[in-house]
Amino acid sequence: MSDFDGSDGPDTDREGGTDHEAGDTDTDGADGDEEVPADVVDEVERLTRIARSTPDENETRARERRRDALLEPYGFTARVREDDGDAVLVLYPEEWRDGEVVRTDRIEDVSRAIEVSLEGAGDPDDWSAVDEHNRELVAQVAKRHGDVHGANASALADFVGNHYAKRIESLTGPELSEFRTEYFVRNAWPSPAQRGVVEESIELVYETADEPVPEFRVR
Repeated sequence: MSDFDGSDGPDTDREGGTDHEAGDTDTDGADGDEEVPADVVDEVERLTRIARSTPDENETRARERRRDALLEPYGFTARVREDDGDAVLVLYPEEWRDGEVVRTDRIEDVSRAIEVSLEGAGDPDDWSAVDEHNRELVAQVAKRHGDVHGANASALADFVGNHYAKRIESLTGPELSEFRTEYFVRNAWPSPAQRGVVEESIELVYETADEPVPEFRVR
């Protein structure tokens, strides 16, 4: 049962007397009949898991912002509920909320909420495999093209692991733009040599992966 009790996330509207309890939902995520597509639920789950595991508050907030941006087009928001020590990701319509308060009088169909258990080791293992793949790609770039390009490739792998938890080759053009314009400049602490060749480094990463470079802009 979903319990919007305010213990971890938005508070409930207590003017109505009792906290809201939502009906049972599919903990495997959305299917074709859900308001939020399954692949979006999967990505939100992945970002939430990594946000909870990182010790860096800035990186945590960055992942949570990315999660919120993914849900925004569908009018949904996210919170994590703790059930006797077991964490559950709950996605529910933004319209249920008034600021940080869930209003029980706005909930017409509790089955619209989506619940995903955050317990279990399956997905973290998958993330480890993804990071291992990206690090192997970095090592190949460094071996073939030298330490400067290798350092830039490593910064790209850090960015992908911290923000998107997927293979470098799966980055979209806007995500690559985010790396080049924001992360590389602010978080990678590049040397002058690295800054001078970063676009070439990105091309070499994708050349090494035998994939085309997504079209991206430097803002």
